Amino acid sequence: MDSFELDIPKAVDEIKKANAKLVCVQLPDGLKPRAKEIQEALEKETGAQILIWLGSCFGACDYAYQAKYIGVDLLIQWGHNPWIKPF
Repeated sequence: MDSFELDIPKAVDEIKKANAKLVCVQLPDGLKPRAKEIQEALEKETGAQILIWLGSCFGACDYAYQAKYIGVDLLIQWGHNPWIKPF
């Protein structure tokens, strides 16, 4: 197991703050093996439906903008640096 801190509590807070019911999580390839763990933790703590984006993720400029077309309330992208952009 790597030492990367996922900061699930921060994601939970953001989902609750947005009152999001459908959330898309975008992960870099290195974190995709932990997708199920992330999905289960977020669903348990928020009651929101969590979708995992399986497309590319090469940084903040490569966000899954297509998620808005399926009615996602919130997009959470894990990466190396914080970056917030409202939908």
